[in-house]
Amino acid sequence: MQGRIEGGGLVLAYISRIWACRYFWLALVKIDLKARYRRSIIGIGWSLIRPLVMTLILCVVFVRLFHRTDVWTYAPYLLAGLTFWDYVSTAMRQGCQCFFQGESYIRQHPTPIAIFPLRIALAETFHFLIAMSVLIGLAWYSQGGFANVPALLTLIPTIVLLFVLVWSVAMFSGACNVYFQDTQHLFDVAFQAWFYATPIVYDAADLGPGRLQWVIVHCNPLVPLLQLMREPILHGRIPTLETYASAILVVCVMAGAASALCVRLQRRLIFHL
Repeated sequence: MQGRIEGGGLVLAYISRIWACRYFWLALVKIDLKARYRRSIIGIGWSLIRPLVMTLILCVVFVRLFHRTDVWTYAPYLLAGLTFWDYVSTAMRQGCQCFFQGESYIRQHPTPIAIFPLRIALAETFHFLIAMSVLIGLAWYSQGGFANVPALLTLIPTIVLLFVLVWSVAMFSGACNVYFQDTQHLFDVAFQAWFYATPIVYDAADLGPGRLQWVIVHCNPLVPLLQLMREPILHGRIPTLETYASAILVVCVMAGAASALCVRLQRRLIFHL
């Protein structure tokens, strides 16, 4: 019992250290956002244009390929999947470099290393929220309004869960890349395969009943989180308790493992940079 209390105290102390240097990591996020759009004419508008253009291109291709006639139903479905996937995969890709980007700060001061994947998660969440606004606007237009507006409030806990997930992903990819610098290339290949194993551009129901559909729906840890996004926006439904339970379990496992890795590497990471 005493050990648990001490462990809880250490966790709270670590979180308080992160909060104490909030102005530092918020400044890093601001620098990252400015650097990304420096000398760009459109600037942050690219966060709006990119998902729409990708959706338009893929809609043209897949509507013809699969002979779909429900374009205005498929477009927001596709945009929801692409927005979700871009959030997670970009956090992985950027996370691979998070500790190398922060190397000079880590060497100068014993900063909590959790703030460097946090820096990535915050920057990507900013772009994700912009893309989400585009998605909600497209869904509203295609459906002629929302039949169940209160269901959209469930997006708030969903965004929190996704934020914790992408922090965990950035933490894992960053730590792995420090020890093995081909990690980003390996993860890129793995995520490309994972993209097609996730119902991003297709509906799992289109696969028909069978083992493949069951594996994709029940064995892919990202599917419950994707459903939390799609259900309220596309169907006006509050996600089921089963979906929430699965999503929370996935996020808790990822966050717990990432936190344990963070604690383990706090004093060791500097020797491998």
